[in-house]
Amino acid sequence: MDSDEIAKTQEERKKMEQQLASLTSVTFDTDLYGGNNPFDGYEKSIPVNEEEEIVESTESEFRKKLSSYTAPKSIMNEIPKGGEEEDSMGGFQKPQRIIDREDDYRRRRLTRIISPDRHDAFASGDKTPDINVRTYADIMRDEALKRDKEETLRLIAKKKKDEEENKSSEKEREPVAASQPSQKRRNRWDQNQNQNPNQNQDDSIAKKAKMDSDWDMPDSAPGVGSGRWDATPTPGRVIGDATPSLSRRNRWDETPTPGRLVDSDVTPSAGGATPGATPHGMTWDATPKLGGLATPTPKRQRSRWDETPATMGSATPMAGATPTAAYTPGVTPIGGVELATPTPGAINLRGAITPEQYNLLRWEKDIEERNRPLTDEELDSMFPQDGYKILDPPASYIPIRTPARKLLATPTPLATPLYSIPEENRGQQFDVPKELPGGLPFMKPEDYQYFAPLLNEENEEELSPEEQKERKIMKLLLKVKNGTPPQRKTALRQLTDKARELGAGPLFNRILPLLMQPTLEDQERHLLVKVIDRVLYKLDELVRPYVHKILVVIEPLLIDEDYYARVEGREIISNLSKAAGLATMIAAMRPDIDNIDEYVRNTTARAFSVVASALGIPALLPFLKAVCQSKKSWQARHTGIKIVQQIAILIGCAVLPHLRSLVEIIEHGLNDENQKVRTITALSLAALAEAAAPYGIESFDSVLKPLWKGIRSHRGKVLAAFLKAIGFIIPLMDAIYASYYTKEVMVILIREFQSPDEEMKKIVLKVVKQCVSTEGVEADYIRSDILPEFFRNFWVRRMALDRRNYRQLVDTTVEIANKVGVADIVGRIVEDLKDESEPYRRMVMETIEKVVANLGASDIDSRLEELLIDGILYAFQEQTSDDANVMLNGFGAVVNALGMKVKPYLPQICGTIKWRLNNKSAKVRQQAADLISRIAVVMKQCQEEQLMGHLGVVLYEYLGEEYPEVLGSILGALKSIVNVIGMTKMTPPIKDLLPRLTPILKNRHEKVQENCIDLVGRIADRGAEFVPAREWMRICFELLEMLKAHKKGIRRATVNTFGYIAKAIGPQDVLATLLNNLKVQERQNRVCTTVAIAIVAETCSPFTVLPALMNEYRVPELNVQNGVLKSLSFLFEYIGEMGKDYIYAVTPLLEDALMDRDLVHRQTAASAVKHMALGVAGLGCEDALVHLLNFVWPNIFETSPHVINAVMEAIEGMRVALGAAVVLNYCLQGLFHPARKVREVYWKIYNSLYIGGQDALVAAYPVLEDEGSNSYSRPELMMFV
Repeated sequence: MDSDEIAKTQEERKKMEQQLASLTSVTFDTDLYGGNNPFDGYEKSIPVNEEEEIVESTESEFRKKLSSYTAPKSIMNEIPKGGEEEDSMGGFQKPQRIIDREDDYRRRRLTRIISPDRHDAFASGDKTPDINVRTYADIMRDEALKRDKEETLRLIAKKKKDEEENKSSEKEREPVAASQPSQKRRNRWDQNQNQNPNQNQDDSIAKKAKMDSDWDMPDSAPGVGSGRWDATPTPGRVIGDATPSLSRRNRWDETPTPGRLVDSDVTPSAGGATPGATPHGMTWDATPKLGGLATPTPKRQRSRWDETPATMGSATPMAGATPTAAYTPGVTPIGGVELATPTPGAINLRGAITPEQYNLLRWEKDIEERNRPLTDEELDSMFPQDGYKILDPPASYIPIRTPARKLLATPTPLATPLYSIPEENRGQQFDVPKELPGGLPFMKPEDYQYFAPLLNEENEEELSPEEQKERKIMKLLLKVKNGTPPQRKTALRQLTDKARELGAGPLFNRILPLLMQPTLEDQERHLLVKVIDRVLYKLDELVRPYVHKILVVIEPLLIDEDYYARVEGREIISNLSKAAGLATMIAAMRPDIDNIDEYVRNTTARAFSVVASALGIPALLPFLKAVCQSKKSWQARHTGIKIVQQIAILIGCAVLPHLRSLVEIIEHGLNDENQKVRTITALSLAALAEAAAPYGIESFDSVLKPLWKGIRSHRGKVLAAFLKAIGFIIPLMDAIYASYYTKEVMVILIREFQSPDEEMKKIVLKVVKQCVSTEGVEADYIRSDILPEFFRNFWVRRMALDRRNYRQLVDTTVEIANKVGVADIVGRIVEDLKDESEPYRRMVMETIEKVVANLGASDIDSRLEELLIDGILYAFQEQTSDDANVMLNGFGAVVNALGMKVKPYLPQICGTIKWRLNNKSAKVRQQAADLISRIAVVMKQCQEEQLMGHLGVVLYEYLGEEYPEVLGSILGALKSIVNVIGMTKMTPPIKDLLPRLTPILKNRHEKVQENCIDLVGRIADRGAEFVPAREWMRICFELLEMLKAHKKGIRRATVNTFGYIAKAIGPQDVLATLLNNLKVQERQNRVCTTVAIAIVAETCSPFTVLPALMNEYRVPELNVQNGVLKSLSFLFEYIGEMGKDYIYAVTPLLEDALMDRDLVHRQTAASAVKHMALGVAGLGCEDALVHLLNFVWPNIFETSPHVINAVMEAIEGMRVALGAAVVLNYCLQGLFHPARKVREVYWKIYNSLYIGGQDALVAAYPVLEDEGSNSYSRPELMMFV
């Protein structure tokens, strides 16, 4: 019996056992007690990206546990997630550090170097620029060199590849005879030993092209297969000019070489980068930062350690020269003093050894002793004599003789090998963070490299003025970055005010490196960007030499995933361009336009678009035109056209005035020889058309022909871009042209329906949507020509798996439905509601929901209706995923659209709901309850009140639900039934239902609270008489607790409910409860109570409330008195004109409050006066108002912003009630007061008076006598004329 059959029988037996178990075993709620599979928690497969997988699982676990607790969301989200702070990734919030959420492309910002200062042509005038400052010409020369170098390296790599391919094909053709003496396998040490002296011309070119950086050098010469275990390279030794090999390098191949520098611009050779290689622009021994990034190191001169030691003679022997015996290549030299690789013999001769080095040597010796290879004798003693075979090592195996750790020691120059006592470094950092002097904030470890000088306790008077300036800037920046909000505020202000004094150079040299810090967090970046923004404003033209520096740091913000970061970036670049001027911006950014790095070109294009929007497109047009027509490099043309695209995206419809010129600038790109340029041109045209919609078709006349030719000749990405452009241009056309062009382009589109490329699918769908929605495209044409192919190619399961395609497909189908009607679309996809793929069913449901919601269900016939209900019920019951909303919304939309037609199906639907309300899964129960609230209105339309009554009883029985989410949904369903069925017909009767709800009010879960209070409020409003007063009082006490809720909706519903209850059982008891609640500490609770008192007063007339309220003011407690005043404020706001009957009653109380020493008393009283004045305007209460105004007016000199606000508003209220003239009389006294502070306040009042009642003031102005030359009299006739 073979293994397959055994496996099959085991499988069958397992199935039978499971069936038996399911019949005999007790079933229980697995959500509560867990499943019975012992291997449930185990991984069934190892994820590709382990971190992500872990995060997701922990998150869902945490959510699952949380769902069974009852507390407001805000508290839930603050629950500590366990683990250390660094482990916050396991929680729900996004990572704090920017680098943790950046992808590799965005991380390329860290490889850019902050460029040196640049020459400011405006500042120096005609003077010759300083030789140390880089001019525009220097930078352009450097860029050209970089491009040449890149090109040369590319050619070399190509040549190597060709040679390698030739070699391998030759080897295949001529197998080497075994008898031939095999060529000695060469390794690193002897790779230059027997080079051919007659090397051809190409090799000499390769030599010339060889760059300074050692990492540019390949492994070994081409004919020699570089072995995986080759000998260790010598640090610092320059490897000869051999043409490199393409054999795949392994990360273990070489021992790393210290001290070498990498050229920041090197492209990996054709052989591919070494796995685990260092990112460009970094030395391999730089401290690695998180995420595998190393700190970028700027280019510098080659170190002397990179060179061959002088005494050794030529490291690369010339052809034919005999190497001396001591330095035979191919052997790792031992004990040589001057060799670059220090060996144990040589280390002792190296001069002074510090204790650390001495300990390192001891440690190495000890480790080597332990890790030395076992001898044959030792192995024999360990293993049994038989059963083992001793294998010979492969012939090509050469052991690594130099352990990697030896190379980590920095070589030191030769000196007397004596021990010297190291000098004590008093500024040395120890583990315990030092207390910073001068009240500076705590410094993080990663800040030490930037702020280290602040830790030296030097006397500031001894420092030079420049050093003092530096130190001051560092202090202020540290306060901004890590300080408390008050520290931050003062530091920001100081930096801003003293920006010119501190100088642009020192400021930017300190701020910009901080922004390049790999461990930067969002908040820190935001603060530093704020500093730059403020400083820019002050520095103005002084910023010119530093423009490029700032751009290097700020440009990456333009492609950040955070919207606010992008806005900040735009803001800074906009301000920078206004400060520096167009010429400086162009000079700074022009070299980056054709930079070899695509990242730099991309960010530069975006930055240029911001400059254009800041300084105006016309100013930039001549430059753009020149760039887009650049003959030298396609990169420049590409970036120029991309700038146009970004301008369109950024400024939207503001491109219209410049549309024609922008289209003319880029139109030639459609016929460019470079494919990328053609693509970006089409995308730019698409962006321009999108921004200009629905205008501007005449500007695109010149590009229609090339676009139409292009879609017939291109394929792939270029075609996709061309189609996108056409898709955006067609909606701009008149109906007749749109129809013609749609039919033309549709041939290509239908062909591309079959494209496997996801990007192409998305664009095709978008274009179809745009074409279909355009006027002039007839429904018949869509039905006959588009629909069959469209459904055959796009309505497939695979489309439901990719989120973006899914969205686009749904939108396009809805757009087609708008043209051809519901029945055509729904009829084609209704069968798919029973498809076995759930994501696909969900996509079908979402489409049906949107189509039906848009167009109704009038043209759905009875057969389709049957299929639809059947399909929806199936999809609803079969769903397993968490995203239940789509099915729920779809079900609700279809039932509501069908209306009366759904009556025959309601018993079946309700049966399904009842059955699912009893399901053991909480999600299913919740969904069933939610569905009731969606369809309750339709059930009422269909006169199914008995069915609803039955559902009400069923829901009532489920009020003991333990999961708060489900309980909230059940309460929501009950509320919807009570709403449509009415209080009298409700089953269970209200008198039984309400007492059952009272304990549920204690539940602290937001959803439960909201639905419960809504339901109680509805009953209090419509059916209060069914419930005894004692029950309502009990509910009142519970409601007080609900005033603490975080959600405003709950608090609002609660205070309204107090009004309903007061109306039902009389205000006395409710008011007593509320007044008592004014004594509590929490402000939110008191404010809500005052609102509730005002609402009670409004519903039960103020005279029932005011006596008790005013009596309460006698309690000598601040909170209570403020609460009473606040209640009066709300009360007069709510009762409006009714206030005229009560104004005289409360005036004495308000007098007292307006004279109180406590600020808050006066503020709240002023607010009450305002509402009162606005309520009684024009009702003859002027005497009381003037009296109150006399008490309000002395408060105009208050400095507290809240108090002065309330007082000014009270005076505004008086202006409305008493007229502007009365207030002007008060105002005139101080308008010309000798003290400025007094005058300012009076003028402020006068200005608001003038704005509010300009016409009313005319009559009140004083009459001025005419003077000789001046006539002040203005009769009404003159005013009229």
